[in-house]
Amino acid sequence: MTTKDERLSFLEEMKDVRRIKQPNRAEVKTPKDLTPGHLERQRSAVAKAVKDNNPLTSDMVEPLTAHDVLTWQRPGIQHGVFRKLRLGQYPIEARLDLHRMTVEEARREVFSFVGDCVRYGLRSVIILHGKGERNPDGIAQLKSYLAKWLPELDDVMAFHSAQKHHGGTGAVYVMVRKSDRDKQHNRELHGRR
Repeated sequence: MTTKDERLSFLEEMKDVRRIKQPNRAEVKTPKDLTPGHLERQRSAVAKAVKDNNPLTSDMVEPLTAHDVLTWQRPGIQHGVFRKLRLGQYPIEARLDLHRMTVEEARREVFSFVGDCVRYGLRSVIILHGKGERNPDGIAQLKSYLAKWLPELDDVMAFHSAQKHHGGTGAVYVMVRKSDRDKQHNRELHGRR
């Protein structure tokens, strides 16, 4: 409890203090003028096109029909390995379905899918592209582009149209290269450098 002298002393010390008439809030206003830094960031964002790391192009391709067989292999792929792929004897570790996609959507999906397969160590996969039988011109558009794109990807070692029970000429088996991690594991396992 304060005494009378303490209270008088306090009031004497506070006699020149005035009450603040404005509310006890900071005034925050958005500047109407853009700063030089803001203008530079804005200019840079507009000027820089988003870099597309996808090497696949949507240029014109040789048109393929529903019954055309897709087949390709890189030099150095053993005949027995390719034969096994062609006959669908490798287990399918992942699948990508391109049905109802535009060419641009398929381009992005194929590039991303093959990259993911390498990253996760998947070697034998299937891509369902459809036959294009319903197209009035009889051209299998996605199939035609896929035949061009797959050899352009360094991670694709070989591909072949699927067996009938996996979609026939409406799908393709794809052999993906081993990741560096898997190659190293094999070297350690088999004692080679």
